[in-house]
Amino acid sequence: MPDLPTPQDAAEAALFSECWDAVLSYADLCTSGSAAATQLATEAFTHGVHEVRAAAERARGTSRRTPGLPRIPLLLTSVRTTAAAWDAHGQGHRLDPDLRLWLNSGQAARYTGPPLRRPIALRGLRDLQEADAALLWLAEVEALPLPSVARRLALDPVAAAGELGEVRALFRERCHRSHLDTPMDAACRSYARLLDAVTRSPEAGTPEDLSRHLAHCAACAEAAACLRTHGGGLPAALAGGVIGWGGLAYLERRRRAAEAGLRVGRADAAADTGIAENREAAPRIGRTGMLVAALAVSGLALAVSLMPFDAADDPGPAPRGDAAVAEEPVAAPAVPSSPPATTRGEGALVSPEPARTRATPVARPDPEPQGPTSPPARIVDTDPAPTPGTARCEAAYTLVDEWPDGFQAAVTVTTAEPLDNWRLAWTYRDGQRVTQMWDGTLAQHGAHVSATAVAYNRTVPAGGSVTVGFLGSWHDTNTAPASITLDGTPCASPH
Repeated sequence: MPDLPTPQDAAEAALFSECWDAVLSYADLCTSGSAAATQLATEAFTHGVHEVRAAAERARGTSRRTPGLPRIPLLLTSVRTTAAAWDAHGQGHRLDPDLRLWLNSGQAARYTGPPLRRPIALRGLRDLQEADAALLWLAEVEALPLPSVARRLALDPVAAAGELGEVRALFRERCHRSHLDTPMDAACRSYARLLDAVTRSPEAGTPEDLSRHLAHCAACAEAAACLRTHGGGLPAALAGGVIGWGGLAYLERRRRAAEAGLRVGRADAAADTGIAENREAAPRIGRTGMLVAALAVSGLALAVSLMPFDAADDPGPAPRGDAAVAEEPVAAPAVPSSPPATTRGEGALVSPEPARTRATPVARPDPEPQGPTSPPARIVDTDPAPTPGTARCEAAYTLVDEWPDGFQAAVTVTTAEPLDNWRLAWTYRDGQRVTQMWDGTLAQHGAHVSATAVAYNRTVPAGGSVTVGFLGSWHDTNTAPASITLDGTPCASPH
């Protein structure tokens, strides 16, 4: 009998689900299209989760603290390293061209090079206790209201503001120590004490000679941004120092997402008041309704954050406007429960064991994978199928992951004809329910499920493929659907 999820597992899944929008938002900045953004985010998310778990396992049973980043910045770092692996292994064309240039520059090397050469903000954040680092990141970079941060971190809302002030001071001291530890030339060393003094107080003026030095010395200017925790420059210092490329663009997206979430939250509060006043007449809202509402808030915040804005001062890209036309948010992948995928060479992603298949499909154009790369998927052929040679499409149902009452799967269809729009459909035999879907618009009536195109993947060339990924629930058995149709026409199984 498989192990049932523990309360700790459920809490961990909820925490990671809160990180998904952030990961997808940064992945969208890093890629050349929405499908590539989804795949990059999914791979990075999966590997980041394994890294968090590995760090927790190393720290278990010992009182010694292991330096590390809180969840969101760690997962954003995983996006960057996964993008570097793509570039190194033949998938660089799917990344933003400016990111590719940056990945092959000395700037990118700083983030993985000798510790004393890494950005001061990165070193300062890693040197904090994880709870303190999470408080600083959520409040400054994710721009969440302090009451929301307090709820997420289980802090006393009344004392949260005071704790944030203390954490800012701790971060500054860690950055000051890191600055003094950094190898620097004689001129920079001579200004180190003065730089510390003038950045401690908002009222302190900057001497003219120090101003000239900061205008010409990037290293000291970076240190000054981290040491000056007042004046509103701390979020940019953190985002640029931890994320690197595209940090300011990401910062603006998260500010927009937080503002959108706050507006929706106020509307929900007003609606809740009305519901309370009419409780006798209105039916009770169930957990499913609450989940839909939560997803709507998350999706609205994400869609707003992907809208274009003016980021001329950012070394990264201005966000692409095409990402804002997605019809519904991309769902977060299930938190993986198997060993992490391993790396080959400079980080190419490979599965820890060969995929288990019930039938061997023929080679076909590679689809855009939408689920995690680990654990290996089970490819399930669909039957019955049209007579070979007459079918206009081939379809495969992939069971990506499965747990006691849920699963993640994908449907990939390769079309022999060009499509201007499409609709996939299948019927389950065991009462499964699809709960979330990405890269397609979901509709389910009884056992019949359909997925229709969204704005960014309506057009498919002849010989091309389209993939929709989804999460679902099941009981007793979880059999693959008997057949899959494209626009009402049954598709053949891969041979």
